[in-house]
Amino acid sequence: MSTAPPATRIPLNTLAIAFGLVGLADAWTAGSRALDLPSGIDDAFWAMAVIAWLWLLVAHARRGSRAAASLASQLRHPLQGPIAALAPVVGMLLGAHLYRFFPMAGQILVVVFMTVTALFAGWLVSTWFSGSLDLESLHGGYLLPTVAGGFIAATAAAEVGLATLAVGAFAVGTFFWVVMFTLITARLMFRPALPAPLAPTLAIFVAPPAVAGTAWFLIAPVPGPVDHALAGMTALMLVVQLALVPRYRKLPFTVGFWSFTFPFAAVAAYAIGWLDLLRPAGWQILVAAVMAGITALVVAIAVRSVPPLRLRTIAAVAFSRPGHRSAAVDLGPTDTLKVS
Repeated sequence: MSTAPPATRIPLNTLAIAFGLVGLADAWTAGSRALDLPSGIDDAFWAMAVIAWLWLLVAHARRGSRAAASLASQLRHPLQGPIAALAPVVGMLLGAHLYRFFPMAGQILVVVFMTVTALFAGWLVSTWFSGSLDLESLHGGYLLPTVAGGFIAATAAAEVGLATLAVGAFAVGTFFWVVMFTLITARLMFRPALPAPLAPTLAIFVAPPAVAGTAWFLIAPVPGPVDHALAGMTALMLVVQLALVPRYRKLPFTVGFWSFTFPFAAVAAYAIGWLDLLRPAGWQILVAAVMAGITALVVAIAVRSVPPLRLRTIAAVAFSRPGHRSAAVDLGPTDTLKVS
């Protein structure tokens, strides 16, 4: 009787799928409020985000239970490890949305996932202090555990009425934004260019000022200098992204393209917030255009990355019975999960 070889773990960058969908849902919530659309339209997008998040968590857990490599080794991996922060970060945003319907449950979920994010970020930073990290390993994903985690925690905490926690989380995000942005920028400027599979993580640079701006809207509702500063930084980072478009166009499509979704969804939600506040001439048309644009981006990436074969494969990984031959990851040009 032959024994199937051990499975390999699913790459952690697949968690960006749920991250992108929750970003799209948040943008639709902002747009629905601004345009006074019927309540519940944005809930369909939140439902998709929940399904994707749970589906991916189950898939990772089931595959991981049959993998030769340990979870700890994957979390310590210099390229993959920081991306694991997406699991609790998405949980915070889902908890904040749940607060609209079940305040106590939503608040509990936000606190739980804030704690998980903080513990993971603290552990990960402690591993970086070992001195074994190469500068070439740094990429945009290193902004996720501390910077995105801090600013999204601030947003979620403010939405569920935990103002003190929101300010503390905002301070954490700001501190690590300065630190990590400096380190990653130095790596990008003075070391070899990122390999093609990691190039989409450059899009993450546009997210911190936009997410911070959304959080600050909730912490300090009256616009002031901080809002103007964050808006200016968002605009500059968006110009950088536009200048990078020719480079992005040369990249072969991979599941890493989901790295584009949340950052631009965050910018979309932030832009909608400003449009709703300032209400210039034709602002409703601009809001609708922003919503259509970010939806088109996410749908286009989803269509490219989830053909029927991959859907069947991920379902098989997540829900197959123990003992069955497992799927193996082929990290080729399309990061296809092939049944082997």
